[in-house]
Amino acid sequence: MDKHNSGALTAEQTERVVAIAMDLAREGDTGQLVEFVTHGLPVDVRDPAGNTLLMLAAYHGHAATVQTLIEHGADPDLRNDRDQSPIAGALFKGADDVVAVLREAGADLDSGTPTARAAASMFGRAHLLAG
Repeated sequence: MDKHNSGALTAEQTERVVAIAMDLAREGDTGQLVEFVTHGLPVDVRDPAGNTLLMLAAYHGHAATVQTLIEHGADPDLRNDRDQSPIAGALFKGADDVVAVLREAGADLDSGTPTARAAASMFGRAHLLAG
């Protein structure tokens, strides 16, 4: 082992770790994703398009992964570079269980483009935001 290496990852290694974590979020592999986070990966890390782990898990319909990321401190309102919020993405994809988890976490229904309220209206899912 190189005694001059402090254990820090190179930029290329960091980029690869982030890419793997993003794939785990897309796949809903909660267990492995938690391992990354507990070993130092910031829970709100972003991909080159500004998507967080929570955004990708929400968009791909993985309610348990979304819940676990929130429990580990993920911000449910971080929008990507296109100003899309995780809850609007879940509404677009028809992931009702993810919408419920994000609402419970206090997701902002009025931020992003479109807002969650507008997305719910556009896709016939306004009932999910009622009450």
